[in-house]
Amino acid sequence: MSAPREIDFAAALRESLAGSWHRKARPEQIAPTGDWSTWLVLAGRGFGKTRTGAEWCQEQAMSGTMSRLALVAPTAADARDTMVEGESGILAIAPNHARPFYEPSKRRLTWPNGAIATLFSADEPERLRGPQHAAAWADELGAWRYMEAWDQLQLGLRLGARPRVVVTTTPKPLRILRDLMNREGQGVVITRGRTRDNAANLAPGFVEAMEARYGGTRLGRQEIEGEYLEDVPGALFQRAWIDQDRVTSAPDLVRIVIAVDPAVTNNENSDETGIVAAGISADDHVYVLEDATAKLGPLEWAQRAVALYRRHQADRIVAEVNNGGALVEATIRMADPLVPYREVRASRGKAIRAEPVSALYEQHKVHHVGTFAPLEDQMCAFTSDFSRSLAGYSPDRVDALVWAITELAVKHSVPTASSQTYHVVGYDTGRSGHAQAINRLPPAQAVRLGLCSEERARRMGWIK
Repeated sequence: MSAPREIDFAAALRESLAGSWHRKARPEQIAPTGDWSTWLVLAGRGFGKTRTGAEWCQEQAMSGTMSRLALVAPTAADARDTMVEGESGILAIAPNHARPFYEPSKRRLTWPNGAIATLFSADEPERLRGPQHAAAWADELGAWRYMEAWDQLQLGLRLGARPRVVVTTTPKPLRILRDLMNREGQGVVITRGRTRDNAANLAPGFVEAMEARYGGTRLGRQEIEGEYLEDVPGALFQRAWIDQDRVTSAPDLVRIVIAVDPAVTNNENSDETGIVAAGISADDHVYVLEDATAKLGPLEWAQRAVALYRRHQADRIVAEVNNGGALVEATIRMADPLVPYREVRASRGKAIRAEPVSALYEQHKVHHVGTFAPLEDQMCAFTSDFSRSLAGYSPDRVDALVWAITELAVKHSVPTASSQTYHVVGYDTGRSGHAQAINRLPPAQAVRLGLCSEERARRMGWIK
């Protein structure tokens, strides 16, 4: 750390009075009074959310009451470029006598009074596991890829008499934002705002140009007016369907599958690998059991899929192989050489494949066993004209969900009894017993060996 700076107190006082945030901020940019734990600033682009968050952090750090702060953004670059080094970031708004010392390599800001803020990326939620903080600034929560980062941040806010977090974000139809909004008045204070509210500090004509182009559109209502819009027009899945048919437990299931949508690459910019477990009951209702999607290396996602297969005593793993071919099966075989496996290939677009599954949701034939917030957020933002290049992400969770439900409930051809490439799983004592995986064994032979009952083979369509 650099040597302590000598402070000209008279100059510092003049600077503070001239640049006082409370003198020039709009009322809605000043932290609310009262006993709150979360201040949610839900506003349109250009409202001044970044300046609001930066000034609040500066005030908390210099107050002497908040010695440890967390700054969390969607990515590490966002934390650095916007929250710290941006035009409205902490370094830009802090007066000379109270400007923190920034150590990029340590992701740390240190104020003259010893208060410390650490930068975190929501892409790395595990980094938030362990550190303790008295205050936090969560920027653009609506753009966080992993909501586990929010959970870990909350668990770390345990220093001081009254830990607090400020959330600055453009509204998006996400469960985490809906949950915070539902808690308004119960420890949560909400400030809402529009782009026009900050017109005096924006480029001349910017607001008029944006309103002329996007006024009245859904995008304009969300990004300019700062409205929270629940449903996405054209989305193939609706929250009302999911919520209405949600259950706390599944009945006895006749089949369970684990579906995998592998990521093509393995680096910090890679997509997630979609991994979803689902089963079907005797009355042809589908139950989504678990979403284990994560950003993982090849062997890691294979091991996770196999672990899920064992935990749910599933019948098979199905995996998309368009981008991996034989490597996908080889990776799964490294985790378990005998696990029942079937490859699937995408011959149609993502939206077309998802439409039959969407129809099952609309017919109330699909039930989520519990809540899978990231999956459901992705589902309800997935439209019939989805384009990855426009959306900026790959819907890996939805892809895995679609493959699982397609395998279980969407009609497709099944192998004949003479097939030499079909995988059979037999059970010693029913679903609760120990599963024996028989790799590439014809169904008829499995029945003859007593590894699978004839009744079960017929029910599953393995033999006629």
